[in-house]
Amino acid sequence: MIIVYAKCVVTGQNREAFLELAGKLVEETRKEPGNHSYRLVQSRESQNIYAFVEEWPGQEELDIHMASEHFKKLGVEIGKIVEGSLEITTHELIR
Repeated sequence: MIIVYAKCVVTGQNREAFLELAGKLVEETRKEPGNHSYRLVQSRESQNIYAFVEEWPGQEELDIHMASEHFKKLGVEIGKIVEGSLEITTHELIR
C-alpha cells in the first residue's frame, strides 16, 4: 500500500477557491478504481496548511491517478493559488 501526503499552504484570500477545487479533486479521485482513500485535511495549528492524504494499492494505480484528466486539470488550477509548490512525500504501509 502506498500512502501519499501532499502538503500545501493556502493564504486566506485563496482559501475558498482552493476548497472548491480540492473538493472536486477529492470527489473525482474517490471514484477511481483502486483508490482506497483520498482525503483533504487541515492543520490544527495553522488554518493555512492543508494536505491531501491518499492510499493506493500500488504504483500502477497511483500512476493512473496522476495521468487522469481531472488530476491534471485541477492540479494546474490548484497550483496557481497555493503558496510555493506542494510538498509531496510517499510512504509504504508496513503494518
